[in-house]
Amino acid sequence: MSAHTQARTRVTVLGSTGSIGKSTLDVIARHPERFELHALTASRQLDLLYEQCLRFAPRFAVLLETDAAKSLAERLAAQGSPTRVLCGAAALDEVASDPQVDAVMAAIVGAAGLSPCLAAARAGKRLLLANKEALVVGGEVFLSAVQTGGATLLPIDSEHSAIFQSLPENPDTWPERIDKIILTASGGPFRERDPLSLRDVTPEQACAHPNWSMGRKISVDSATMMNKVLEVIEARYLFGVGVERLDVVIHPQSIIHSMVQYKDASIVAQLGTPDMRVPIAYGLSWPERMVSGAATLDFAQLKPMTFESIHERGHPQRYPGLALGFEVLRGPSGLCAVLNAANEVAVQAFLEQRIRFDQIHAVNQATVQAYAPAVPRTLTDLLAIDQESRARAAAMVVGLAP
Repeated sequence: MSAHTQARTRVTVLGSTGSIGKSTLDVIARHPERFELHALTASRQLDLLYEQCLRFAPRFAVLLETDAAKSLAERLAAQGSPTRVLCGAAALDEVASDPQVDAVMAAIVGAAGLSPCLAAARAGKRLLLANKEALVVGGEVFLSAVQTGGATLLPIDSEHSAIFQSLPENPDTWPERIDKIILTASGGPFRERDPLSLRDVTPEQACAHPNWSMGRKISVDSATMMNKVLEVIEARYLFGVGVERLDVVIHPQSIIHSMVQYKDASIVAQLGTPDMRVPIAYGLSWPERMVSGAATLDFAQLKPMTFESIHERGHPQRYPGLALGFEVLRGPSGLCAVLNAANEVAVQAFLEQRIRFDQIHAVNQATVQAYAPAVPRTLTDLLAIDQESRARAAAMVVGLAP
């Protein structure tokens, strides 16, 4: 049936007040005949969630804190809104796995998004994955839930969506046809800065990304290249290739979002403006295509595209986390979760000006070297690794603080 005659797709947006969540709602608003909102969730942006509920009238809204949820419920009731407000982490799992839901946009930043991602996977949903941690932390546990639940896993990160769009339709042919997956990186705001001066970087400077409009945490990750570390780990699990088949190249213009190099030496790439609505629209409409709202490329006006080796840009000093990421990926299962937790603690400490920019890597490296977790097999195992890693990283931060 055509999109105009079939029932509308019911969507839950986990993290609707973040940059990915807001872009998702923008795309959905362009296609009211195709989509309806089942649930919207947020951590602490009460006013924005209130506005979203009034505009989109989801069946449910979820906040983590009781007082915030109570306030939202009272404000919506005063406006005659039909939206029912739920509270707590368990409610996230509930709206992600609800039998009435068709698709789940997983856009909660950090390990907090792991449990609802697993719930959606086990329930067999179309899971639009913008939460790196589901794979970085979840690893084999998350992939097992996807397989057991029969979920459809679609990547939303611009790089992984580009790879997905550049691969053959039949995943069974990937190992015999692919030579290498190449992820592109903008290089962040400090690509040309003297590495010796990075100790003086301020949070405002680190959050000023040259191409993308993102949240503060992921902006800092881009500046340290830790976002690319997480993406390399994610690509390993998403596409089932060995670490030796993963590579990173700096592409400052962010026009080519990633590439697949085939065994005949041909390379297939996906190009587009740096606008997250493009991969979001593809994930929502796959295997079809639909209007995203993003501007198209004008090749007549396009500036020259350039590429640089991360090694030529002083990789060991400028992006030390990248080497650590490949080291962790070659290590035992569970070590990726350690690195992710340490990085979340370190980035938050930097944003709060409790450590220097260059000490983010020091915290990450020390935590990874100090903790060798047992192989995780359940969500409880993963959360235990996450908690222990955060505690160790927090101790490292205290030791570095002036």
